Amino acid sequence: MPGAALALAVAGAVVTTSSTTAHAETQVPRLQLVTLIGPGTSANSPGAGSHVERAHLTARQDAVLASIGSPATTYRWTTALNGFAAELTPDQVNALETNSEVAEVELNSVLPMSSSLTAEDGPRSRAASPAAPGARGGSGVVIGFVDSGLSPDTPLFAEVPGLGPDSSRYRGECSLGDGWAATTCNRKVVGAGWWVSGFGADRVRSSEHLSALDASGHGTQVASVAAGNADVSVRMRGRSVGSFSGIAPRARVAPYKACWAAPDPADDGCATADLVSAIDRATADGVDVLNMSIAGSSAIDTVERALLGAAEADIVVVGAAGNDGRTDYAAHASPWVTTVGATRGAVARGQVAVVDGPVLAGASRSRASIGPVRLVSGADAAARGVRLRDARQCRPGSLDARLVAGRAVLCVRGGIGRVDKSKAVSQADGVAMVLINVRPGSLTDDFHSVPTVQLPQGDGRRLVRWLRTHPRTAVRMSSVNDESDVYRAAPWSAGGDARSTLLKPDVLAPGEGILGAVPTTADGGWAVFSGTSAAAAHVSGLAAQLRADHPWSASVVRSVLSTTASPLPGTSTLTQGAGRVGDSLPRAGLALDVPAEDYRRSLEALSWRNLNVSSIVTRGAGTTTRRVTNLGKSAEYFSSQTFGFADHQVRITPVALRLGPGESATVRITVANSGPPGRLDDGWVLWRGARGSQARIPVAITR
Repeated sequence: MPGAALALAVAGAVVTTSSTTAHAETQVPRLQLVTLIGPGTSANSPGAGSHVERAHLTARQDAVLASIGSPATTYRWTTALNGFAAELTPDQVNALETNSEVAEVELNSVLPMSSSLTAEDGPRSRAASPAAPGARGGSGVVIGFVDSGLSPDTPLFAEVPGLGPDSSRYRGECSLGDGWAATTCNRKVVGAGWWVSGFGADRVRSSEHLSALDASGHGTQVASVAAGNADVSVRMRGRSVGSFSGIAPRARVAPYKACWAAPDPADDGCATADLVSAIDRATADGVDVLNMSIAGSSAIDTVERALLGAAEADIVVVGAAGNDGRTDYAAHASPWVTTVGATRGAVARGQVAVVDGPVLAGASRSRASIGPVRLVSGADAAARGVRLRDARQCRPGSLDARLVAGRAVLCVRGGIGRVDKSKAVSQADGVAMVLINVRPGSLTDDFHSVPTVQLPQGDGRRLVRWLRTHPRTAVRMSSVNDESDVYRAAPWSAGGDARSTLLKPDVLAPGEGILGAVPTTADGGWAVFSGTSAAAAHVSGLAAQLRADHPWSASVVRSVLSTTASPLPGTSTLTQGAGRVGDSLPRAGLALDVPAEDYRRSLEALSWRNLNVSSIVTRGAGTTTRRVTNLGKSAEYFSSQTFGFADHQVRITPVALRLGPGESATVRITVANSGPPGRLDDGWVLWRGARGSQARIPVAITR
């Protein structure tokens, strides 16, 4: 890869005593992304644009290249972006930076994907249910996935009956390669492409494929959550755990592979030059929704400019906020991307009812009722020659089947993965497990090999004490319909910057312990993953539902995703944006439309303040205007109110509207009574429709 070669060259330049040699070494070309002034063809023409327009942009690029000696290009972009990637010396870069035709020159870099498969002590988070079986959304819509590719050898991406009509605007093709033949595409997987020059083909893992075929599993998981087929049976750890449906199971998928696995997993990632090429191709192909489960800069870089081109082509662009919330702000901080953060889901509950004793509640995914059965401590059922500590933790092979068979086993957390403990119980012929926390910690409803309830530290100690004084303890275990556990923002999910004039993330979606397909045979081709990648996939599926059901523009879809979200109590708008989306969306009443050309005008003006986006950020007192549109098919009254503000008075004018179908009106949101210096004050403007719709606009008042 050019970057790797440069690192060696620079190191050599530092130790050399020859100034001539040092100058020569620092002139080693590096891959640069060059964006020219003005849009690509997507801003002016549907799809790929006319041959004449593309030829004009290419001629402009040729003239710029000629001004620096006509270096060879690695990539050319004319649809989502007007630009190119080329290996350039520092002198050539300096010349381009002063060229009036050039908007930006940026060094190629590698970005991470925004999820992880597992964490220490097993999956860190609950194995959340996918969309409800029987879901049918997304017919006729194509979701493009700029990611690590796709593994199509799963029922989730099979061409099945009931997919509905094909897309009327998609014109993509299957780019062939290692393990990806022309027959790989079908009515479900409708197109594919791959780009590796930015990452470097010499840097990929030996198990990788120079094609759209997925090696890491990330792209497959993301696509399965967004658009996996409906009612697919799931088997994990040798047992059935129900059925899986993607959020928009009738939607078509198109993988655009720009992310690669390296020999060292820490080096996995997506080169920006490859990402821009994938975005440019997806835009030209005419996808309806574009999923970017890839983090990156919170600045407007070349990737973000390419995503602007996608938005100008009326594509709903969805991006992951990123998983470094403790250190970084949300990625994709542009108004044309729906940026998605992650929630921790409500944990499924279960209980352990001790016969003639206490009833203890915890986390449990099992819906089965067990008992009464004898309860035995793992420490009291150690196999011959096994350390008591290992049996207490229920490590594999540590339990004596003669003492465990037909019984529930009390195991303590720690040492190994939680699901490995239940597997050890199953292997010893146990029928259930009670897992207890030995210190304060989270409760997780994992997929276990036997029905399991995980108890918190206090209840765990109580059960241990009971078992010591009641050696023939019997228990019943069952599920609990408990709605008290609420969704909350994941602490690692990146939030917004209070200094910005744009609220990010836009929304939150489930992002911990999400079940998805993987390209391996382990666990039957299923795995649990966590991250804002999963959350972005969820929202992309919802966007596909909306595009299939309504003739709305991409901007209106973005607005509906935001205004129908549910706020999380006690959570800052800088953390949650408009709030949490569900598996389906309630009926939308009002939307805030942004004409595509307004995005570029605001970018050139270096200000988002006048954009008609579905959120408001204001510095203290002042008035902001928004234009709302009735999405209904008949006239309707809408009334407004504000709530949540602690230090300011927020007033809406007018307070009520009557709008005909498709009619719009301008409203003013006035903030008065400036609060304490440096303190964020936030809340919502809520519009209620006479027919039951609600539209919430989050407002952040910063200093």
